[in-house]
Amino acid sequence: MGPQSPDNPKTWSKGYRWYITTLAAVLLLNATFASSAPSGVIPDLIEYFSFSRAVGTLTIAIFVAGYCVGPLAWGPLSESYGRKPVFVFTFIVYTGFQIGCALSRNTASILIFRFLGGVFAASPLANSGAVIADIWDPAVRGEAMAIFTLAPFAGPTFGPIVSGFMANAGVSWRWVFWVLAMFTGTCLALVIFTLPETYVPILLVKRAQRLRKETGDNRYWAPLEREDKSIGERIKHVFARPFVVLVHEPMLIAITLYMSFMYGCLYLLFEAYPIVFTQGHNLNQGMSGLMFLPIFIGGITGVIIYLFFFNPRYERAIAAFAPYPVPPEYRMEVCMLAAPIFAGSFFWFGWTSYPSISLWAPMLSGIPLGVGVIFLFLGLFNYTIDAYLFVAASALSAITVVRSLFGAGFPLFATQMYVALNPRWASTLLGCIATLLGPIPFILRYYGHHLRRRSKYAPTGDLPIKPPSEEMKEKERAARAV
Repeated sequence: MGPQSPDNPKTWSKGYRWYITTLAAVLLLNATFASSAPSGVIPDLIEYFSFSRAVGTLTIAIFVAGYCVGPLAWGPLSESYGRKPVFVFTFIVYTGFQIGCALSRNTASILIFRFLGGVFAASPLANSGAVIADIWDPAVRGEAMAIFTLAPFAGPTFGPIVSGFMANAGVSWRWVFWVLAMFTGTCLALVIFTLPETYVPILLVKRAQRLRKETGDNRYWAPLEREDKSIGERIKHVFARPFVVLVHEPMLIAITLYMSFMYGCLYLLFEAYPIVFTQGHNLNQGMSGLMFLPIFIGGITGVIIYLFFFNPRYERAIAAFAPYPVPPEYRMEVCMLAAPIFAGSFFWFGWTSYPSISLWAPMLSGIPLGVGVIFLFLGLFNYTIDAYLFVAASALSAITVVRSLFGAGFPLFATQMYVALNPRWASTLLGCIATLLGPIPFILRYYGHHLRRRSKYAPTGDLPIKPPSEEMKEKERAARAV
């Protein structure tokens, strides 16, 4: 499909593409909001179902565990059948499971519905970013991705706020899930009526089918129509490739470990914050949920700084390296700043968590935490795409699965850790681990090009690591012209 073709998503009007970007972000916001929404009504769930606090926490963790399964299927399926059909199918089923949670009468049903809801809610995790890549050129994609990145972190911070105030108002816990069902149903309607197909290979299939019908000439066909893979090959491609790439790539292992720890810490706070603010400062469920708001404010601050400072620097690097691509290591600049900010926020939170200290002190630690998380996510996410190119989807799928395991697992031991060690030392432990992981961006920045040269899956090892001279640029342009 030509760059000027009206069927090419990158030629659609900028306003329309920004609408699609916003809708993709809302779909992801919906999924992440649903993951943490029950946190404010866990005491009500414990009273109704008569289960333990650990099982109450499991209603959050098991939803996130569904993220470990969903991306392995929804991403590859979207590359075979298109983005829109996968969104429509998954959101229909996802809405049904939200209704199932609202009508649950026993522990088994709500846990099963939560897990299956997480599996189908993972569709935007796998495909919303792909939609943005479908419609934007690299020059603008950084801006779209910076705004889009807020969604996976805004959702978990809003969940406790909404459900906390609902619990404080005396609303039944079932209404939390009815609200989620209505939110999901609205998203489904928007997908059905306003989201176009954006995946170019599928658009080529539709064009070929249209031409065959209009002309009666069967010579028109799209490459995707000629693919002939057995069921076994498809299963291997869907489920095995991400992990094959992961175990062979030290760079990807390091990135996955860092992003997974960061993601796990975010979900761990759903257990840590009630200990500090609800128990320590005697806040009700609604006010305790508001303590998550600074994390979102920090995320917005991080996006603004990225758009007005780091993204222009990267655009200048694009001009300096042209016609070569910018080495992936330049993505690490923002992470080198974020690493100490992310680690320091836990020391700040921990050592201001005494009940005798104003709650504003630990609450405001969420601002640098949000800034650090956004910076790290943007830098590491973009580094993975730039370094792995044609296997980037598999690399990102591996990261998504592993980080979801951390997100599901960390809340399960958070309460015990914060009770046994107290909030000061528990947060210090997290800060120390973050400090140990902090050198990863620095290592990738200065030694990543050596690792890429030895990599089996990163086809970018021969890129210049410094801006080329004008003579080199002219030779490259002449070679491409020939």
